[in-house]
Order: sequence, then C-alpha cells, then structure tokens
Amino acid sequence: MSDFAIKVENLSKRYRIGAKEEQHDTLSGAMAAWLKAPFSNFRRIKKLTDFKGKNDDEHTLWALKDVSLEIKQGEVIGVIGRNGAGKSTLLKILSRITDPTDGQVQVRGRVASLLEVGTGFHNELTGRENVYLNGTILGMTRDEVNKKFDEIVEFSGVARFLDTPVKFYSSGMRVRLAFSVAAHLEPEILLVDEVLAVGDLNFQQKCLAHMKKLTESGMTIMLVSHNMMAIQSSCERVYLMNNGEVAASGKPLPVIERYREVLAEEIDGAPSHAGSIKADNTDSGVSILNFEMFGEEGVPKRDFRFGERVKIRFELFSKERIENPYINFGIVRGDRVIITNFSNYYDNFRVDYIEGKCVLEGWLPPLRLVPNYYEIHVVIWPWGGAHKGGDVTHAVPLAHKTYDNFRVSGTGLNSADGVYQLPATKWEFHRDGETITFTDIKDDNIFDVFDDHDKELGGGI
Repeated sequence: MSDFAIKVENLSKRYRIGAKEEQHDTLSGAMAAWLKAPFSNFRRIKKLTDFKGKNDDEHTLWALKDVSLEIKQGEVIGVIGRNGAGKSTLLKILSRITDPTDGQVQVRGRVASLLEVGTGFHNELTGRENVYLNGTILGMTRDEVNKKFDEIVEFSGVARFLDTPVKFYSSGMRVRLAFSVAAHLEPEILLVDEVLAVGDLNFQQKCLAHMKKLTESGMTIMLVSHNMMAIQSSCERVYLMNNGEVAASGKPLPVIERYREVLAEEIDGAPSHAGSIKADNTDSGVSILNFEMFGEEGVPKRDFRFGERVKIRFELFSKERIENPYINFGIVRGDRVIITNFSNYYDNFRVDYIEGKCVLEGWLPPLRLVPNYYEIHVVIWPWGGAHKGGDVTHAVPLAHKTYDNFRVSGTGLNSADGVYQLPATKWEFHRDGETITFTDIKDDNIFDVFDDHDKELGGGI
C-alpha cells in the first residue's frame, strides 16, 4: 500500500469567464432572447462539462489541466510558478474549497490550510473565539484546543489583542494568528499559500523554523511561495506550475532554475538592468561560456563551509576585441537582495582586452556569508559598467548569465544576524577607571561561540 498523503490524478479545473451579454435594439428581439435564455444557458453549462478534447473558447479558462502529483507522508513540497499558473487553485481543491472539473484527488489525513489573509476567520468574533472556531473546524474538542492555546497565543504575538474582534486586526496580525492556529492544532497535512509574504521577515523565519519542527514530527506540508529562498531551504521536492500544468518537478535547485528560464523567456526583449535575470546578449559578440566555484580542495562545487576560501573561474568568448572589460561575480539572495559583488573593476585590475576564448580566475576572501542559498550572477560590462553616468536602470551589459545557486552552511548564524559576518580587530571595555582590552580575535572564533552554545543547550542547533 502506498504511503502517500496526497495523490492527484489528471486534475483539471475550468472556469467560465464573463461572457458579453447579447444586446438587442428592439423590444421583440429582447423578448425572444428572454424566452430562449433557459435553453441557451443550458447549452453553455453543458459545454463547460464537455471534456472531449478539452476544447477552449473565448468564455472558458483552464486554471488546471491534467495535473498529476503524489506527496508522501511527512514530505515538505514546494509549488512555484508565476501569477496565474494554477498554484492557488490547486490548493483550494485540496482544501475542498472548490471542486475539480475533472480528475481525482485523494487526501489522507486532517487538513489545515492557510490560503488567504483571514481565511477561516469570522470578522465579528474575537481572536480567542476564532482559535476555538478553527479547532472545531479541524475536528478537535475544546479540551484539545485548551492544551495548545497558550502556545498558539505566544507564537502569534497578538496576546494583547486576543479579545478584540479580528475585523480590527491588521493583515500582519491576521496572518500571524492564522498561521499559529493552523500550525499548532496538529493537522496531519498543512497547506500554506503565499500569505507568509504579508508577515515581516522575522515572522517568516519563525514560521519556516516551526514548519521544520512540524515535518520532524511527521506532518506533510505543501508550501506555495514566490520566495525562492524559503522554497530552497524548506522543501525536499518542488513542482513548477505553468499555464495550469506541471512544467517540472524534482529537487529544488534544478526546478527553480527552470522557473527562472520560464521568467526569462517571458521578459525576453525587455530593457536590461542590473540584477535582472537575462540570458547572454549575443548582439554584443560576448558570451559567458562557463562559471565555476572551487573549494579549498581544488574541485568545483556549490556547497561551501562558512569561512571557506573560494576560487572562481570565468570562461568567456568575444567575437571581436573588447577593451578593458569589467567582469563581475554577483551574489544575490533568494528574495532578490544583492548581497555583494567581486570583480576586477572594484580591485582596479585592468584586463587590457578580451578576444576569442579567455579565462579569468579570482581568489576570494573567506566566504563568511550567513548560511543560506545564494544565486550566482555573472555579468560582463564595458569598463565602468552601470556606474557610468549613474544610470543603473538603463545600463546594458555585454553579457549576463545566472547559474545554479550555491549554499553556505556551518554555523548557527541565521537571517537575524544579517547577511555577512566579519570579526572586529580589537575590543576595549571601560568601567570605574579600569580598561579591559581584547585582541585575541581569530577568524574561527565564531565556531567556538556556537560550539559552546550547543553544549549549553545539550545538543545541536
């Protein structure tokens, strides 16, 4: 017997979009249309349930088309795709909010869903009353909700407003309480849509950390998000939805890379700007053939220890002579924040020209990025690049390519610690005329700090 929690087979959902009403210039024409309306409406409804060939017309929209997937018990699955790809429709069907037009869905276990801000809340009831209402909807007794009540309130951070009707809550407060209720009332399956984007960064991280704990207890989670950082760090497998269909599935990094390709195809021809995802600009005659990162062992890889020394290697090709190229390796976080760049331009290393096949290698300082996944952006500019004239928005690179992400791991640092950690060079503490000086600062002191922290907690972080 299969150990699936959710199984979807050939799932389709068709909507009828607004059809323009026929206009009549005469009373007799209007009367005739009124008499024929029941029959014409019946024909239109019958057509909506006709699946032979799934023929489209101007008044129908396929939100999902022949979607099949299987999620095992205890898995964390991500669903990504552009707006209108069918992600939310899929979750609504799994939540039994709407019925499919065709296909089968099997769900094993109690389902809690967090689909929209305020979903499942009654506006006139207080936060406290809504906690019990949601517990009842999930089939829990009042005693079961009582056992979890204090945890729910503490996690949500809305204790002060618990006896206030939720219609007076901000969107962020609603999301915090809704997620806390859904996650703490112990459903067997948790469906989470993009609503986490409403919360602040600290709460998002708190939610992701809590979801990790839930999966360790055996809960199945399906997460829909545009936050690739959250998808990469939380999910075991990812489904890419596009135009109502499953366009790709598998491990997070290759599926996310395919998603970027889909987005790049859609924006192809749009003005290029710093930080955009764009393929090589072949009109310039410059191509990025390859980019590699090497660890301290001297072999190419994408998984690095915090503080590891990294070598990078660019392989380029130019059809004609390009004077003074500015060759840049950019590091971008999954939420599109540009973390830092390394380039020959910043270090004032002028490569006189490139022509034909060329290679540039660089040795970077210890990679002290906060553990996470990071995008690789390789950009070739004329000397000065986007800094010339100060107009970054309309600056056009000679070539731009985005490669698979790389990962940094190895310390207890997280997003609350920033994005980059560097040790100080000296500390002095003054009190009552006494001065304490500390200069025994080494690059690896941070590892000792977290080792001591682990021992105090009695285990790893």
